[in-house]
Amino acid sequence: MLDLFPGFEFVFAADESTDVLFGGIASAVVGAALFVLARTVTNTLHSEDLEQDEAWRYDVNRINELRRVDGLYRAFHPLMKLFARFNHIAFREYLPEISREIQAAGLPRFWTAEEYLAKLELIALLLLPAYVYVFVEIMGPAGGVTAVVMTIVTAWLLRRRLATRARIRLMQIKRRLPFLLDLLTLLMEAGATFLQAMAEAVDQFGDHAVGYEFGRVLSEINMGKGRTGALEAMRDRLSDDEITSIVGSIIQGEELGTPLARLFRTQADVLRIKRTQRAETIAGEAGVKMLLPAILVMASTVLIILGPFILGFLYAPIG
Repeated sequence: MLDLFPGFEFVFAADESTDVLFGGIASAVVGAALFVLARTVTNTLHSEDLEQDEAWRYDVNRINELRRVDGLYRAFHPLMKLFARFNHIAFREYLPEISREIQAAGLPRFWTAEEYLAKLELIALLLLPAYVYVFVEIMGPAGGVTAVVMTIVTAWLLRRRLATRARIRLMQIKRRLPFLLDLLTLLMEAGATFLQAMAEAVDQFGDHAVGYEFGRVLSEINMGKGRTGALEAMRDRLSDDEITSIVGSIIQGEELGTPLARLFRTQADVLRIKRTQRAETIAGEAGVKMLLPAILVMASTVLIILGPFILGFLYAPIG
């Protein structure tokens, strides 16, 4: 049959070779995807320490610890290093603020600002395919642009979430700090040393953010750092005006020889006064913030009551 149509034999042979070519390409793509997936799963489940030398010992130790505590960093370590280099150049002026928020939020101290920002960007990038699928299905080709915009917005929202988390944790610390200072005062007045009182207070507040921060102070003192240096490290780590003022007063009083128990009691009273003033300020602002909703509610009530009468008057038959 094919002898009668020799051209068809060539077409069939071309089709078969094209099918084989596309089949080979598809198989290669699927194999590469499976390899990448297997490699990612392996990197996620297995944390192998990097080799270190004398020059970069601290940084390699930090990376090894970060690979243990964060699965996303472990799985996409090379890509996050690339993003971190970009962030170091593009967002240089914002990195100190991000670093402060990382510390204040209580995140693992192995993060650098560049790497944590790279993690947020990577999360937003991983959501890009889902955004493309959803918005292209809804809006057509224009949905691709919307997907890119949503990816950028996602990264920005994750960045704002870090700032919010740091602010909430600082508020929690300032709320419980007076009680910890009172406990230190009672223990030291009962005859305990500073380290004994600090250890007991950390044990009592161990599950709270304030217990965690003073636990770091206690650990640094036990490792040989002076009390002044450990308190200054906490002040720099949290970078809050009220905490900076309190820590500065404690350091100044210790340098002048003032008993620590008296200092702690005084600072606890100062914190309570500031908390009361802050509550009064918030209460005063609440009246102003409620003014616009109250006006809208009143206007809606008037429309609901008078609306039927106005409509009846406007559409009443004449004559």
